[in-house]
Amino acid sequence: MLQVQEEAGAVIFSVKVQPRSSKSKVTGEYEGIVKMSLKAPPVDGEANLECCRLLARILGVPRSQVQIVSGLRAKMKRVKVEGLSAAGFAEKITPYLSVSS
Repeated sequence: MLQVQEEAGAVIFSVKVQPRSSKSKVTGEYEGIVKMSLKAPPVDGEANLECCRLLARILGVPRSQVQIVSGLRAKMKRVKVEGLSAAGFAEKITPYLSVSS
């Protein structure tokens, strides 16, 4: 089950990214963390930008409402999405999650 914090009209959750993949996609959930593959390389913030774009598209929010709050230079990141409840987040992300290791 995903670990999601809800605070002041936003959700905060953890993601683990794998840059330089063949395709950008959510690959599943592992120990409460959203796992993602990103096509962009981890250079000049490209992977971070791709991470935010993909999450915005999946969650149906404008890109400006998705922000990485920690882990800008790491594979493990904390992401904040404004204008979304924990229930709304779970409803939108669940179809993209599968059993993954």
